[in-house]
Amino acid sequence: MPYLTVEDLPLPIQAHLPLHAQEIYLGAFNSAWTQYGDRGPEQRESTAHRVAWAAAGFHASPTDGRRLNPAAGSRRASRLIPINIAIAERCH
Repeated sequence: MPYLTVEDLPLPIQAHLPLHAQEIYLGAFNSAWTQYGDRGPEQRESTAHRVAWAAAGFHASPTDGRRLNPAAGSRRASRLIPINIAIAERCH
């Protein structure tokens, strides 16, 4: 289900991402939720979380310019994302 505000995001997302990355996550999740409406409910939500996590992972930190998720965009990221998605989905 789409999120209205960053306060509605799963607690692990709020705890691990700075506010700007949470905003990116929110927008990416809601966009993916709409785009993948033809999938079943569980697959749709899982896909939306994966898209959102990938989008937030590419976010550059305003303080040091590094990505929040250095593995984002690499082969290693595909192994890390399911763990983070599982945490987010358990809290939803």
